Amino acid sequence: MEAVEAELDLAVCITEDIPQHDMVFQTTAVGLGQSTCVGIGGDPFNGTNFVDCAEKFLVDPQTEGKPIVAFIAGLTAPPGRRMGHAGGGKGTAQDKIKNLKEAGVTVVESPAKIGTAILEVFKQRGLV
Repeated sequence: MEAVEAELDLAVCITEDIPQHDMVFQTTAVGLGQSTCVGIGGDPFNGTNFVDCAEKFLVDPQTEGKPIVAFIAGLTAPPGRRMGHAGGGKGTAQDKIKNLKEAGVTVVESPAKIGTAILEVFKQRGLV
């Protein structure tokens, strides 16, 4: 609620096994705020599911579309070996990165670079 009252203009949605507080710290460190931060994937947002969370953003008049910055783990996963979701039958990490980039997503090679990458994309698009 504090984020809404402060009229912050950035929502950060983090996927499984990357602590939200790490990503919030990164975006705060580069001068960006957050409106709502939720975990998706295997890390539950208790009492709801991914679709419920996405619908909240869709109907929120203060939420606007923003550029996406992603990190895909599994580049070093041996072929055929399942490591978490890597190798889970949905393509390789390389395939996922290629598809995301083709869709206009900025992909970083380390989750530690997400904050600075978000700031750079925002600057390129005149959002900050």
